[in-house]
Amino acid sequence: MQDFFETLRIQRWDDHRYYHHSRINQSLHLISAISFLVSYVYLFIDPVMAGLIAWLVSMTTRQIGHFFFEPKGFDEVNQATHEHKEEIKVGYNLQRKIVLLTVCGLIPVTAYFMPQYLTWAVPETYEDTPIRMTGIAWLFLGVAGMVFRVLQLWAKENLQAGLAWAFKIMTDPFHDIKLYYKSFYYVMRGELIDPMVHVKSH
Repeated sequence: MQDFFETLRIQRWDDHRYYHHSRINQSLHLISAISFLVSYVYLFIDPVMAGLIAWLVSMTTRQIGHFFFEPKGFDEVNQATHEHKEEIKVGYNLQRKIVLLTVCGLIPVTAYFMPQYLTWAVPETYEDTPIRMTGIAWLFLGVAGMVFRVLQLWAKENLQAGLAWAFKIMTDPFHDIKLYYKSFYYVMRGELIDPMVHVKSH
């Protein structure tokens, strides 16, 4: 277990220091984290609503931060190029995210215009409306995306790396709130880039 939590610690540290320099990105991650916690609660109340919140609010704000606000130039703090960071990223880099988000976007289109092509993946209880089909299919997509990446990491590194990453993803909302709860304050103060003093001194 000690090795597992050390792997988790390293993954969390690398995720923060490599991919969260923008204060706007951090702020969007705070919104994402709070809404993910809401979706966790809805898993036990209404799984469809959980899927809709997770993808429409949580994932949207999270990925907007990464795609549009996070710097893509040379990382002076970590002395690494954007290309290098994308290559070594444990989770979904931007290229993998584009594939995942494309599938996400195709699901509601399919549910509305060609629902018969989604029935194989959706329990009959949720086939009554396109919105309900979309919500539950998005929920399954989240689980499938996580399992797929765990298997990739298992094949590339080891099972512990994959399981640590999955645990990191599930607990990221709690960790992001802890890390970024002051992010809006910094943005309002005009500090758009985290100076990462704590990383430089690490």
